[in-house]
Amino acid sequence: MSTNLGQMILAACRAHADSTAIESAGSSISYRDLADQIVALSRQLHDAGVQASEPIVVMVSNAPIDLAAFAAIWNAGAVVVPVHRANPAATIAELLQATGARIAIDADANAGLPSSWRQHGQLRIGPLNPPTPRELLSGAALILFTSGSTGRPKGVVLSHQAFAGKLDTIDSLANFQAGQRSLLVLNLSFVFANWLSLLVLRSGGTLLMQARFTASEFIEALARGDIMRVGVVPTMMRSLLAQNSNDPATKALIAPALRQLLIGGESLDARLTADIESVLPDAQLINAYGLTETCGNDFYLLPSDRPRFTGCIGRPAPQIRFRIVGENGQEVSPGEAGELQLRTPFAMTGYLDAPELTTAAFMDGWFRTGDIARLREDGVVELAGRAKEIISRGGNKVSPMEIERAFADHPQVAAVMATGVSDPMLGERIHLLVVPRHGCVINKTELLSHAAARLPRFKQPDTIHFASELPLGRTGKADRGTLRRRLEERGEAA
Repeated sequence: MSTNLGQMILAACRAHADSTAIESAGSSISYRDLADQIVALSRQLHDAGVQASEPIVVMVSNAPIDLAAFAAIWNAGAVVVPVHRANPAATIAELLQATGARIAIDADANAGLPSSWRQHGQLRIGPLNPPTPRELLSGAALILFTSGSTGRPKGVVLSHQAFAGKLDTIDSLANFQAGQRSLLVLNLSFVFANWLSLLVLRSGGTLLMQARFTASEFIEALARGDIMRVGVVPTMMRSLLAQNSNDPATKALIAPALRQLLIGGESLDARLTADIESVLPDAQLINAYGLTETCGNDFYLLPSDRPRFTGCIGRPAPQIRFRIVGENGQEVSPGEAGELQLRTPFAMTGYLDAPELTTAAFMDGWFRTGDIARLREDGVVELAGRAKEIISRGGNKVSPMEIERAFADHPQVAAVMATGVSDPMLGERIHLLVVPRHGCVINKTELLSHAAARLPRFKQPDTIHFASELPLGRTGKADRGTLRRRLEERGEAA
């Protein structure tokens, strides 16, 4: 019998009927109420003639109706396509065209769907016929679109079986339990937010949903004293620390119940790690690395490894095998850099309507992450950058992450990001964006002097820029592609 994530949620609703399932915007619903919403939406989908494995869009804004919609769609045998309602109308139109979706569940009629779509209860129904059945979507639970920083977004198809299996492996480490309260500030179009929400509901816990991350609301929620767990990306913590104090290391946050802080989606450097541990000393900091294409969370850096391996992604999760290969496809020696590849039972079914991209994503059954990594001692893995982000300056290959590490430990630096920008003479020049700590003014000469002992000359930045924050991509994570585009649009390439 195949696994169905919607049935999993309904089973939790029956087991924890009188408990609070979700709190959002000052209101709450019980598991019994959540089940009623799921059943009502399922009826509406049936009345609309939903087809097996049909993609259904959910306009998400971290509201209880979003998760009820997910479960209703799964129980109807269809596939969830979460779309952040803050997306511009052109982006929404592009995703609708890519999926062929003709039904959306939308709590806000002004969310950016075409005006030709008619209202049917809580559904919006377009004028199209159901899309032609796709074999790729048989058994699928989700289509999650990647950020597409180097091109058009790709629709990652994840099956019920793969996602449910990954939930089990994450839970074996994080140990979600009934009655625990977890805070969600990540949007449900993000794989991280999906597994966090489903694990809370599966276990009978309470999910406190915030529509968006703001440092003030985040601090206020923790200070209430009942949040046991939260999931964040590093950019969120940088923002919080900047607002919390001129010197974050001197001021602890009030979070009496917080015991687990799950962080992922971006690299976590030593400076930010130390700041987080200083302001949240009682919370277990778990750094997770994973990809949308593998349902997330393929490596963990746990507190026991952090003193020796800060900045690494850690050790593989249960059932994950890995290798690091060179350009010739052969495994490299420990300490040498190469592409990180994974063999996992939780891999995507494929990219939607892109068989050639799906084929290219694998090598002899190994998923190609596109990340450059090296094997450290004791089986710990360290990232060195993205293959597509490697800077080619005057024939030398330079990793942006290596540059960033050399500057990130400067005491007045809050965050850094390096990228290559096209140059007619050198091919690319190295640009570095620096976010100073609150109240600090940093001299460029001093910065270069700081890095001189850590980087050879050809790896040092040609240009240093300053800003109040790192540029963000569609999912709210710091995005190197966005930085490069902005610099080139400003004419930095010249």
